[in-house]
Amino acid sequence: MRIKQPYPVQLVQPDGRRVFDPVHAALVADVGPRELRALYTDLVVTRRIDVEATALQRQGQLGLWPPLLGQEAAQVGSAHALKPDDYVFGSYRETAVAYCRGVPPEQLTALWRGVAHHCWDPDEVNMTNANIVVGSQALHATGYAYAAQLDGAEIATIAYFGDGATSQGDIAEALGFASAWTAPVVFFCQNNQWAISEPVSVQSRGPLVQRADGYGMPGVQVDGNDVLAVMAVTRQALERARTGGGPTFIEAITYRMGPHTTADDPTRYRVAAEMELWGRRDPIDRVRALLEREGLYDEGFAEEVAAVADDVARRVRSATINAPDPEPMSMFDHVYATDHSLVAAERAQFADYLAEGGTP
Repeated sequence: MRIKQPYPVQLVQPDGRRVFDPVHAALVADVGPRELRALYTDLVVTRRIDVEATALQRQGQLGLWPPLLGQEAAQVGSAHALKPDDYVFGSYRETAVAYCRGVPPEQLTALWRGVAHHCWDPDEVNMTNANIVVGSQALHATGYAYAAQLDGAEIATIAYFGDGATSQGDIAEALGFASAWTAPVVFFCQNNQWAISEPVSVQSRGPLVQRADGYGMPGVQVDGNDVLAVMAVTRQALERARTGGGPTFIEAITYRMGPHTTADDPTRYRVAAEMELWGRRDPIDRVRALLEREGLYDEGFAEEVAAVADDVARRVRSATINAPDPEPMSMFDHVYATDHSLVAAERAQFADYLAEGGTP
């Protein structure tokens, strides 16, 4: 059932030239000059958010940050394929998806600063917060999708995860259940080549997209640094899910240009030549080259995009630095949806500690 293409789906080459692929190009035929410029703007802005947050962590303002540098096209392209009612289940790196879903920049760093259990209200944007338990979001996406299907809702869910997560049992269970029950879910694997310090070759002897064959669902491999190609294949998979066709597995071939998190040192396990190779495939440079080729990039537009990026970066920095410390007792709020005896006991114990002059 896998889509048999000789290479990953690609609509724009690294030098900005379009690829002749009428089947996939038709899926993004509505992306004209304005939409293409909007995609470029989101790519630039989300990279700026990432660079700003990384700098904030290095300056001691965040405890940790998971960079997405190099993966912007995979996230922006797929996010633009979603409809408002679709529900997103991310891992911990989908900052660009969150921004495209409408999460205010001021809310992107609260969890990573340690002042809240979460960053945003999931129901306001139909996207979960960062999920640290690797792979479990695929189960959540499958369960939500199956329940929505039973309720007659014509929506789809999408689960984002990395190549390393494909070795987790949670992913295998989600794929099996989704296929057996025709759940309207898209499994979106961002194969960024490295699961912390382990290369993807350790996760699988063959292409990860071949996992789809074993579960009886379509699989498609796409150039994850090509925002239009990603948008096209994600639209196709989401529409299939919404119309009763069941799940799809997408493998977006991309590259993590930065560390796994700011606690990681990739120079200990990666070589400079690999970085140089993938640097020439930069997703933002690619769209800029396309815009230039089609007469859509000029100094005025560049200044507009830079102004938006500067403003968003300012908002992220200001909100992070000025984030108020939470009330100590609030750490027990929203742990469970209903009262829980263990949490109640811990709350009482901590209240007694504070009453006796203990330091939070």
